[in-house]
Amino acid sequence: MSRIAARFKSLAAEGRGALIPYLEAYDPDLETSLALLKAMPAAGADLIEVGMPFSDPSADGPVIQAAARRGLKAGATLPGVLAMVAEFRKENAETPVILMGYLNPIEAYGYDRFCTDAAKAGVDGLIIVDLPPEEADVIEKPAEEAGLDIIRLVAPTTSDERLRYVLSHASGFVYYVSITGITGTRTASKHDLKEALPRLRAATDLPVAIGFGIRSPEQAATAASIADGAVVASVLLATLAETLDADGKATAETLPRVLEQIRDLAAAVRAGVPAADQTA
Repeated sequence: MSRIAARFKSLAAEGRGALIPYLEAYDPDLETSLALLKAMPAAGADLIEVGMPFSDPSADGPVIQAAARRGLKAGATLPGVLAMVAEFRKENAETPVILMGYLNPIEAYGYDRFCTDAAKAGVDGLIIVDLPPEEADVIEKPAEEAGLDIIRLVAPTTSDERLRYVLSHASGFVYYVSITGITGTRTASKHDLKEALPRLRAATDLPVAIGFGIRSPEQAATAASIADGAVVASVLLATLAETLDADGKATAETLPRVLEQIRDLAAAVRAGVPAADQTA
């Protein structure tokens, strides 16, 4: 059983959903992002999503775009991102790690080589935002052979027919983009999420994680209780950015502030939806 499947199975046995925080590799530098990655599980991360910095991230809002630029400025490369995950794996063999990014750097790296090296580094799954299933044959076979899950994105606008097709090419879990738009700009209502999930459940047996627009512990708890997990990204990167000095360097506040935020999110997810939100 893969690490992703095992983690969702154990969380289901606990009766709760997953907290899936996001970090951008090399943001604001390799040392800080690696320290954050290593500290996330103890702060409450059940799975971790690691962004591969890219110059033209079509799905990402201004906060993640800025984080990607910081990462690239700090020298991020695909080999460097994989080495970062490999370093994390020296201390943590249990927490699933999912790489999120775009096709261009992977194509330049080489599909077979990338999948082999990612699996060797300890990566469990891939979210490739701009790769539709119709064109995914270039990486599906090498990913499967390497034991990497390809996690698919679906949205509120995805038709039933399209949903079945996309999910027939998915593994690991399904990433439900809860809004129409880019990351970190809006938040779906509890009603919208409850309306959407039955349609997803009817189309797949895979766990469903909700992302895009989850900013608060209450929203994370709601999403994780309706689905199987909540992905939290922009708000964590915004907190990190607030702690940087005038030159964009990490300060003594950077790690503590972000980790405190993750602990608050994790506590809410583990406690379930607050009573005040039950009728929201």
